[in-house]
Amino acid sequence: MAAITASMVAELRGKTDAPMMECKKALTEAEGDMVKAEELLRVKLGSKAGKAAARITAEGVVSVATEGAASAMIEVNCETDFVTKNDSFLALAKAAATLVAKHNPADLAALGALAYTQDGFGPTLEDVRKGLIGKIGENMTFRRFKRFASGSKVASYLHGTRIGVVVEFEGDETAAKDVAMHVAAMKPVSLSSAEVPAELVERERSVAAAKAAEDASVAVAAGKPVQSAEIVAKRIEGGVQKYLKEVSLFNQAFVKNDKQTVEQMLKAVATTVHGFTLYVVGEGIEKKVDDFAAEVAAQIAAAKQTA
Repeated sequence: MAAITASMVAELRGKTDAPMMECKKALTEAEGDMVKAEELLRVKLGSKAGKAAARITAEGVVSVATEGAASAMIEVNCETDFVTKNDSFLALAKAAATLVAKHNPADLAALGALAYTQDGFGPTLEDVRKGLIGKIGENMTFRRFKRFASGSKVASYLHGTRIGVVVEFEGDETAAKDVAMHVAAMKPVSLSSAEVPAELVERERSVAAAKAAEDASVAVAAGKPVQSAEIVAKRIEGGVQKYLKEVSLFNQAFVKNDKQTVEQMLKAVATTVHGFTLYVVGEGIEKKVDDFAAEVAAQIAAAKQTA
């Protein structure tokens, strides 16, 4: 009979979310065959053995690392804020960032295949991730990463562990770090107005047009004169131009001195910013909202039925 190791049990728990002892029993019955053990659990436990991978991971951390001339930033997600303070989870995130900087993986799959051991799990980063899922009892995923090795200097800023910024620049390092802090606070979408994505510009133009149409309806209802099409068009374009200045880094008022723009500040210290990357944990992920009272009531009802 195949020996059932703790790492095997942890991996199966990570895949199925089943209790540890049930995982061990299934592996023993399946003589160590992971696929067969997973099937046994699903037959025995049904929905209770739902994959942890189906659970939403909207919490997490951003980690930055530098290896030689390369740097990297990564977002690693988990299910609850509690796990973001777990030492093993934080070590996993830092290790993943370091591996990206050092090895330049092509994608998340390639990152997971890199050699790494931690907490008795391995020999790859993906194996460690699966092992920690079983150990900690929460799903965790590598969401996205970016490597910086263009030859430009790099300045980074982490606001706690939830917001990370990397700025690629030439010139004054203090100014570049100030820009990274500015990006974390003001969250621009591009360097300049010309680089704002077209879909965002069109969305803003549609909003401005809808507002102009609403104002016209109000004016008609009140018996007031309606502005000409030419004036309305100028108003819409004026709103778009205002939006472009608000969301482009160089045009934003510098957070440390709102009397000058970021572009003016950089020019004053002979510094050029080539680009920035901003990660906000869970951005764009729909978070699951749990009704704790309902959950407790359901557990009590289930307990009564089995009593």
